[in-house]
Amino acid sequence: MIKIFGHLAPDTDATCSAMIWEWYLSKVQGKNAQAFVLEAPNSEAAFVVNRWGFEMPAMLGELSADDEVVIVDTNNPGELPGNINDANIAEIIDHHLLTGGIKTKSPIKVTIRPVASTATVMSWLIGRDLDTAPDGIKGLMLSCVLSDTLEFRSPTTTPTDRALAERLAGDLNLDIATYAAEMFAAKSDISHLTDAELLRLDSKIYEAKGVNYRVSVLETTAPAVVLDRQASLMASMDDVATADGVDQVLLFVVDILREEATLFLPNDAVRAVAASAFDAKPEGDRVVLPGVVSRKKQIIPALAG
Repeated sequence: MIKIFGHLAPDTDATCSAMIWEWYLSKVQGKNAQAFVLEAPNSEAAFVVNRWGFEMPAMLGELSADDEVVIVDTNNPGELPGNINDANIAEIIDHHLLTGGIKTKSPIKVTIRPVASTATVMSWLIGRDLDTAPDGIKGLMLSCVLSDTLEFRSPTTTPTDRALAERLAGDLNLDIATYAAEMFAAKSDISHLTDAELLRLDSKIYEAKGVNYRVSVLETTAPAVVLDRQASLMASMDDVATADGVDQVLLFVVDILREEATLFLPNDAVRAVAASAFDAKPEGDRVVLPGVVSRKKQIIPALAG
């Protein structure tokens, strides 16, 4: 069986792209394939999976050297099982920068394209067979694009992403704005999460200028819900940083509707990052960064610069 999965802290694109590729490999190519998740996905992904009539993929469990796998929505070994290089990696489908560190047992198929979502990359690979996809698969694909583009607000959005979303919405007779609002409302529900879970919910570990960061991004249409928890979230950052082996936790609360991010400033080191990387003039314990909505396109390049 081919095991398909995305990154740790799975979001909508990582979760649903694995499910889309399961459909393509099993129903179109006739292969034995199954989608998995590495951890419990976020609330938006859970909403999308249920909305389109699917069960959440099972947790992956231990990988063995005999497992054949397809990796989606990442090529970073730090976001994958610790023994990923022992498995038989057959394919990588992604839209992120090439990280390096993955080793394979033989030549494999790698498709990485500069678009906003892995599902958009898959639409090219699936080609005309996408016309035969059931509504549920089209719904998953539409959801990936809307999630990763923040309904076309993110600077990662390309004309290809928008055209694909509009085509799929037409096939499904859906109003994009209405459906995206439902998705973002589901993403904004964080009441069930502890502070540590919230800091890790949509986060990636990056090294920049010799400093290791856990960069957490919370995209929401209700930023006040997160901002009201600022004191307890900042109090949890040191413990999370120590447990995860990083130097600092950076938390960006992205207001989807206002298209801006609020960065919490728990210490002088993060204040210095805000000033140097984002040309901000931090006062107090948080700073608003107008126009900043994308970790991949804006936050990480600013940290690296």
